[in-house]
Amino acid sequence: MKKVGVIGGSGFIGSYITKAFLNQGYQVKVSTTNISREDKYEHLMVFNKSDNLHISELDVTDKIALKDFVSDCDVVIHSGTPFILDVQDPKSQLFDPTINGTENFLDVINSTPGIEKVVFIASVAAWNTNFPFPAELKNFTDTFDEEDTRFTSTESHPYAQAKFIANHMVDTFIEENPDIEFEISSVSPVMVMGKSLSKREDSTSGGFQYLIKNNMAPDDFIQTLYDNDVPLAIVDVEDVANATFKAATTLGLHGKNYLLSSETYKVSDVQAMLNNDPPKEDPSIIYKNDLATAELDIQFKPVIETLNSYSN
Repeated sequence: MKKVGVIGGSGFIGSYITKAFLNQGYQVKVSTTNISREDKYEHLMVFNKSDNLHISELDVTDKIALKDFVSDCDVVIHSGTPFILDVQDPKSQLFDPTINGTENFLDVINSTPGIEKVVFIASVAAWNTNFPFPAELKNFTDTFDEEDTRFTSTESHPYAQAKFIANHMVDTFIEENPDIEFEISSVSPVMVMGKSLSKREDSTSGGFQYLIKNNMAPDDFIQTLYDNDVPLAIVDVEDVANATFKAATTLGLHGKNYLLSSETYKVSDVQAMLNNDPPKEDPSIIYKNDLATAELDIQFKPVIETLNSYSN
């Protein structure tokens, strides 16, 4: 029985990843930042085959603890970077844990024998830090895929900037270490939506859906989305987990980074569907999913199905 370590495996996306690997007969080691907070991971205990689940406390900035976490794993999934929109201190809340955590992780896996596959849960921000706004020189109707030039700006949200830098570190590591004995792949989801597997109420992803559903704008960023009726490229959380599992269990994908996206709807239509009303406009495909569809064999759910799942 192979073992997978899922850093951040009790979070919104990570919980679905944990469930997918348990269902496929893996031993699964999940990290949590505070093991005394059972509300962070108790929902994992009811999963099928949860006898094969182990919870471990981990601070990704602690290299000794990180090395201990991955030491007996065949596969490692890094889904442990913070997702925060309402940021008070970008350095301590986002840049340090995301960038330093990625640097530590790369150092550790490079010196740990036995690892066969590593998958990073990156972000569409690894390609365009302006998301959900267009990259420079593009407009809202221009498509984007893995062949497009990546775009970043210091004016972008700190979360997006941190994810872009972390992804660049991964790419640089791959270029500078051509003879590593394991494969690294990445998946870059757009706006991830769907139903949470936990009952926690502090999820940024769940909170974002709640805000859109109820037309609430606690900050300028959310208000800007409403004011411009911004088109949102959306992907189902379960599809992200399935793509991660495929990337982790398929050989020959070293260095690949897959955009994960379903359809794009304007915010007004997203709000309508979250309230079980039909959208006024047909969806478009802005962030293309051809590469993930072909190489990971993922059939992305229609957005209306994703949003109905959250509502129900």
